Amino acid sequence: MIWFHSTIRPSGSAAALQQRSFPVFSSLADKLVLSNGVQMPGIGFGTWQVPTDSTLENAVSAALKLGYRFFDTAQIYGNASAIGRGVLLSDLPRAEIFISSKIWTSHRSYDGVMRAFTDIIEQLKTTYLDQLLIHWPATQGEPMIWQSQNAGTWRALEDLYEQGAVKVIGVSNFLPHHLVPLLARARIRPMVNQLEIHPGYPQFAAVNFCFKQNIAVQAWSPLGRGGLTHHPLLIELGEKYGVSPALIALRWSLQHGFIPVVKALDAEHMKSNLDAFGLTLEDEDMTRLDTMQQVAFSGLHPDTVTF
Repeated sequence: MIWFHSTIRPSGSAAALQQRSFPVFSSLADKLVLSNGVQMPGIGFGTWQVPTDSTLENAVSAALKLGYRFFDTAQIYGNASAIGRGVLLSDLPRAEIFISSKIWTSHRSYDGVMRAFTDIIEQLKTTYLDQLLIHWPATQGEPMIWQSQNAGTWRALEDLYEQGAVKVIGVSNFLPHHLVPLLARARIRPMVNQLEIHPGYPQFAAVNFCFKQNIAVQAWSPLGRGGLTHHPLLIELGEKYGVSPALIALRWSLQHGFIPVVKALDAEHMKSNLDAFGLTLEDEDMTRLDTMQQVAFSGLHPDTVTF
């Protein structure tokens, strides 16, 4: 297998902080090996704000036929049943499909996680999850309070992992100052952190911290909610490589070792996103993307969100 060797820089600095090797992601067959040895597909199929009727069911079925194997949902999305039906339409063995969900803020507690997990697998019509994440860190109030809340929530994920009910446990939207106290209390370290990441909002400081801790990074909103598709730099690079600006953004994630979680409903769009695996960006173009001004940030910061 061919491997990339990537240097990640924090925003505003040319100093290299962390180097790591990972698959070149030249095809869907390339997978990222997590700290516990589980192999994670190189691209995720996002389902946020997708209708829960037959639209999502058919989209999941179509995505599976095209080669997608990683499906990302969350407790708050309310669409697990549709995803489960879409998976059942496939003849693929369950073991070949990677299903991820996230625990919402209303269930931040040991018992809350256990109740949520039971509901999630019932809706998905599966007996286990490939991945379960804490959707957002608790951040409100005194540090001792929110740190204890995150630790209690995490303890439930650890137990589910040890029971074999979940193969990968991790967090989402956790920045270094959320992770440090969690790591200090954890008996099992997070294997994944899913963050908002794209060229306009790369969060290199958080990425570097995760990589140093051997925590894999998944990128939600890898296209900046569509905001990057009209950016002059991505348009320019798209013309240079003969691809869409969206593919430039997706390839940027893959080439840095981030697993993008991207949404598409029609088969042509799904297929087009997979073309990112046949692309390689030159180093100078990666640098230009790395040093873009902030753009297309969702505005959702874990320390200021109110949900």
